[in-house]
Amino acid sequence: MKKFDKIKKYATIDIGSNAIRLLISNIIVLNKSAPISTKNSLVRVPIRLGQDAFTIGEISNENIERLVDTMLSFKLLMKVHKVEKYLAYATSALRSSSNKKNIVDLILSKSGLKIQIINGKKEAELITNNSIFKFQGNHKTYCFIDVGGGSTELTLFKNKKVVISKSFKIGGVRLINNLVSNKTWESFREWININLKDQGEIDVIGLGGNINKLFKLCGVKIGKPLTLKEIDSTLSDLEKMSYSKKILLLKLNPDRVDVIVPAGKIYQYLLKNMGSDEIIVPKIGLADGMVYELLKSL
Repeated sequence: MKKFDKIKKYATIDIGSNAIRLLISNIIVLNKSAPISTKNSLVRVPIRLGQDAFTIGEISNENIERLVDTMLSFKLLMKVHKVEKYLAYATSALRSSSNKKNIVDLILSKSGLKIQIINGKKEAELITNNSIFKFQGNHKTYCFIDVGGGSTELTLFKNKKVVISKSFKIGGVRLINNLVSNKTWESFREWININLKDQGEIDVIGLGGNINKLFKLCGVKIGKPLTLKEIDSTLSDLEKMSYSKKILLLKLNPDRVDVIVPAGKIYQYLLKNMGSDEIIVPKIGLADGMVYELLKSL
């Protein structure tokens, strides 16, 4: 059995378009090998920043106040957990907001927490960080897909290396507000045809909260892939259900109810255009990938 020197705690904050997440991880520092990360706790706060950013172009005063309060609460949680290092990254919603600099400056002055707004390429790289460690034992070709509230990240991974990655302004929150143009869908389809169609057999890996929830709703056993047939059937059932039934029977959070079907249809669209009939769901997301960014400093 490996011996460890000590256990540290690191925190990662993911400021997304549909929710804000704080992941606190145990970092087990081993004597003679790379450190190991295990999940300690995860807090998710449903603030739909994308609703503001994608419709009016800036974050509203109400949601700025909620975001500041959330970051102050995260600061306290990090304090009681004795977190030694943290990363706070913001994605599509803040990227699209005209008042992003004022928000970042306000949060820094109120909480002392520094937020970095990352681009789509960086987001795609971080999302695959954690996944690569789980799937790099062979020379297969993988396509990592993360469908968020404001964007979809695609990364092609072959022979243990990233071949190409791309971020598209297609996400659950954008779709429910009819903010994805035909031109964007066409660019999406063309990119899939050019970059994914002639790669031979590709294992598709689904990342993030939307596919994790869809996986659970489909009733698939852990370790088994989620099939396109199961996605088709579950999305069809969800479309027939009322808002109250989705909350009462399926126990969906109110902020997930209206985006789960649009997000699911993006995965459905991708699988059909790639000619794939299943997707692997390791149940991880951006915050998990950010942990590996912090581990580089050890």
